[in-house]
Amino acid sequence: MSSLEVDGVQLPGELEVPAPAAGLVIFAHGSDSSRHSTRNQYVAKVLNEAGLGTLLFDLLTPAEAADRRNVFDIELLASRLTATRAWAADAVELPIGYFGASTGGAAALWSAAETEVHAVVSRGGRIDLAGPRLASVTAPTLLIVGERDTDVLRYNRESQQALRCPNQLEIVAGATHLFPEPGALEQVAELARNWFLDTLPRT
Repeated sequence: MSSLEVDGVQLPGELEVPAPAAGLVIFAHGSDSSRHSTRNQYVAKVLNEAGLGTLLFDLLTPAEAADRRNVFDIELLASRLTATRAWAADAVELPIGYFGASTGGAAALWSAAETEVHAVVSRGGRIDLAGPRLASVTAPTLLIVGERDTDVLRYNRESQQALRCPNQLEIVAGATHLFPEPGALEQVAELARNWFLDTLPRT
């Protein structure tokens, strides 16, 4: 897979589905990021090794991403994610989860409030930007935030109160927003893997 058409635009993507697969995780990247993000590619690799399929794709075209307003247009990002989820449901008969990072975390929860998703993981997500949609999310949701990412940690703690779904906040000790500290990203990947394996329904 090299691209998929969503809302009349071509979005490049990378689909990896091991055999057998326990589910498919669609990645929603954050601001200033793309499917080439080494952090999300690492997480995807860990998920693949655990028998989970992954779809990494760009929510915006290069021209759209150049306009900073689009990067923070959570409604637009969520609509792209929802359309991609519909495509994935037709392409693979697997339970579907979302992994969102930064603004992609907000897009993942916004989309999860509007369509059937079986699990959500947010890494350093600006989930506060999903606003009133948070209360409509039903999928089990894991929030992962670095201990030293103080503003985002505050946003997550406050926004967690609006969630009505099963949810959990995991704080990675000593980590900042991008989890560059030794062992931090590995912990993120392990937490995400375990969450998806525990919450995605068995096929």
